[in-house]
Parts: sequence; C-alpha cells; structure tokens
Amino acid sequence: MERHMAPDDVTVRAPVPLIMRIAVVLYKLGSCAEYRVVANQFGISKSSVKKFVYMFCKSMVQGPIKQLIRVPTDEEAAEIARRFEASHHIPQIMGLIDGTHIPILPPSDGYKDFVNRKGWPSYILQAVVDDRFCFWNISCKMPGSAHDANALRQSDLFQRAHLLPKSMKTIGGQDVNLLIVGDPAYPLLDWLIKGYANSPHLTPQQDSFNTYLSSVRVGVEMTFGLLKSRWRVLLKRSDFHFSFAPTMIATCCALHNFCQKELDHANSSWLEEVTDRLNNFPQPNQPVNLQCSAGGSSTRQALTTYMATTFPLRPGRRAF
Repeated sequence: MERHMAPDDVTVRAPVPLIMRIAVVLYKLGSCAEYRVVANQFGISKSSVKKFVYMFCKSMVQGPIKQLIRVPTDEEAAEIARRFEASHHIPQIMGLIDGTHIPILPPSDGYKDFVNRKGWPSYILQAVVDDRFCFWNISCKMPGSAHDANALRQSDLFQRAHLLPKSMKTIGGQDVNLLIVGDPAYPLLDWLIKGYANSPHLTPQQDSFNTYLSSVRVGVEMTFGLLKSRWRVLLKRSDFHFSFAPTMIATCCALHNFCQKELDHANSSWLEEVTDRLNNFPQPNQPVNLQCSAGGSSTRQALTTYMATTFPLRPGRRAF
C-alpha cells in the first residue's frame, strides 16, 4: 500500500505526506462528506482528495484485500461451524449470506438498471460472513434492479462453489456438507440452506427449524450494520463515479475486516446513525426463490429432524 500512496520524490511543491494521504482517505470513507468538504478540512484541493482515494482503493483491491477477505481453509471453516453450533445449535454452518443495497449516483445512460424495488439507485453488495462479523466473500457488481438470486449466480462464489470447504458430517443418516445460510431470496442448494416458506401447513418441526435458522441469520444483518457504521460513505449517495463505487465498497469491506480483527469496537451512537440513515434508503424486499435442489431438500430435512429431536421446539412463524 505504501508504495502506491507515497509522494513522488520530485515535485514542484511540497508533497502531501503519506500519513496525511491515508488520513484523507479514511476521513472520506468514514464520513458522508463530499470531496470539497474533505478538501477544506485538510487544506488541499478536491482533485487531490479524489486522487488519494482512488489510489488507496485501487491498491487495496489489487493486493491487501486478498489477505483480508478470503474463503476459509477447511480447518478454519470447520472451526467456524463449531462456534456457530455452540452458539446456535445448528451444525455445519460455515457462513451467512445476504445482500445489501448501497446508494450511488447512477449514470444517465442505463439509469433504470440501477433503480431497485424501493425506487432508488444502488449497487448490490452480496456478502458471506462468519460468526465474528467478518466478511469471507463479497461481490459487488450487480445493479440494484437485479434479484439477489441473480447476483448470486453471477458471483465468483457461485461459479466456484464446488471448491468450498466440505468437512462432511453424517446427520440422521444423511451426509451433510458445510453450509451457507441464506434468506428466502436464495435457492435451496446442497451448499446453501434456507428455511421453509411461510405456510399454514408448516409442521411444528419445520416452524421450529425456521426459528433456529432465523436467529443465526441475524449475524449477517449485524455485520452490514457494523460496516456502515464505520464507513458512513456507504449510507448516502456519495460523489464517487458509479464505475468506481464497487472498488470503494470492496475497500470498505476489507477495512471493516481489519477493524474486526484488531478488536476495534464500533460506537453505539454510530449504529444509531445507521438506523436513522437507513430510513432514507429502505432496503428492498426480495421475492421468494422457489428453486430447490434434491440435495438441498434432503439436507434441510435431515437438519430439521436433528434439531427437532435434539433441542426444544421453538415456534415463531418468522418469514423465511
């Protein structure tokens, strides 16, 4: 990172020191301030602010992000699953997947492609997180009009799902791989599990399974809240060019992971601001995805039976 951000040796005027360049970038990403506001704050030009932010984010996605956001190894995935099981009882969970819409300034040509179901332009950030509120996979290339299931199909995660950690375990006579938990917008696959669709015909066991699964899935929503509380540039339509927005969003995710691993705690007042800001840009609801694989169905049934026979039933008609 330093070699990308360091000042040139030969300049006409005194260069902006490296540490100040980093401070400018972090101030820009950590606030909702426009380029001109940041420029005034640091006594530099708007063009310098933009240059430093672009340099930082581009260098981040070219290198450090690969160490900060990566698929866990087999051993790491198995350990994540053990921690999830200890806290939420459901075995074989190595991640939670969801999408969140990030406001952007869309292009005039193709504007409608970016307008989501709530009527405002966005990019979809699809992410998989662990039990410690860290991202281990992200994808941010689909415009807001896309369905979450389509964002999944276009992601590297989907294309390389066969390479995900397995660490198979036999549950109720069924071989169950390590799983990612999703919401109703996602398909039911042999590596992506979700609850049963709401229906008056749900059995008490199915209803209870939905409740247990819902309690664990809250973790991904909390992770998005922490991300946006730290990097408030994600809370409003920033003055970044729409084509650069995915790079900026990925950088914020990487910085979030760095903060989590350094045990940097988000201030509660920041989280309150996130809640207030999200009222201006409400997240779109996604229609239920009915795609269902045979492997996914048998896995869900095995887990439903296991949970019903091992732990108390927890009724709760949560939307799944």
